[in-house]
Amino acid sequence: MAVMQSRVLGSSGISASVVGLGTFAIGGWFWGGTDEKRSVEAIHAALDAGVTLIDTAPIYGFGLAERIVGKALKGRRDKVILATKVGLRWDTDQGQFDGYADDKAPSRTPAKYEIHRWLAPESIRYEVEQSLRRLDTDVIDLYQTHWQESTTPIEVTMETLLALQREGKIRAIGVSNVNVEQLRRYGAVASAQEKFSLMDRGVEKSGLRDYCAGRSISILSYFSMEQGLLTGAMRPGRAFGPGDTRRDNPRFSPASIQRVNGILSDLRPFAEKYGTTISQLVIALTARQPGITHVLVGARDAEQARENAAGGTLELSAEDVIRMQHVVDRLPAAGA
Repeated sequence: MAVMQSRVLGSSGISASVVGLGTFAIGGWFWGGTDEKRSVEAIHAALDAGVTLIDTAPIYGFGLAERIVGKALKGRRDKVILATKVGLRWDTDQGQFDGYADDKAPSRTPAKYEIHRWLAPESIRYEVEQSLRRLDTDVIDLYQTHWQESTTPIEVTMETLLALQREGKIRAIGVSNVNVEQLRRYGAVASAQEKFSLMDRGVEKSGLRDYCAGRSISILSYFSMEQGLLTGAMRPGRAFGPGDTRRDNPRFSPASIQRVNGILSDLRPFAEKYGTTISQLVIALTARQPGITHVLVGARDAEQARENAAGGTLELSAEDVIRMQHVVDRLPAAGA
């Protein structure tokens, strides 16, 4: 029986599945809404398939994703490495203005929510209590600053996070969406969650990957499947509903989808060899990229969750990794 691979989060001593369940889509925001029953089923299916890492954030559906995760984990909390974030507020005008949003998506004009980045001590302490309540847990395994901001010195933010760790409210500290200088100022953290896929290799160009590798800092990739574009199964001309940010994104035009699918089709011989899908190969290959320790993949139903999890059980030969890399290197770079 195939077994999910696990890796330790930095120097924290906490081991988590290589494939993690990202819950951005479960929050519905950006994605045209959510179905709570299907979302809970997706979480349960992921756990049953060997996923132990679940990543969420307060901003995902303005608390909705955390509440759904908390509900789904009742009776199973001890089987999960639970990660959430801090620093994006929609209920205050303190900190650094980030943008407007309604319940469906960001807005370029004033809307229901005015979002601020805020990592001051009083805000972190408020947010951690809110997350603990929504998640229905006593401790958060990995607590990550979501986006960095300019009104609070990083050293002050880190001091508060270390205090929460000493108090037992969080087990490990992570960051997200940082540059090398910001990460240097944080000091010893377990992980950096960054946007990375086989089409978007920004962490390599920025030097962040090498910085993390040299200091035993894990990199958790998000948007690993480029919102479904890298599954190889998205049909050209697919209609995206209101509130789905892919709707007007040129990367999801029929021509773009067809181009990506054409390249990914060259992975079919490998899919047949390993008895798997192109999507699972992409997940497994992403996990083999230098410096990438964990791959976060979203799922909106149980079938997607099971398929994604299987990508963490594949053991690819070194020769096949090289051959597949030649294929995916032809993918258009993000923004191209």
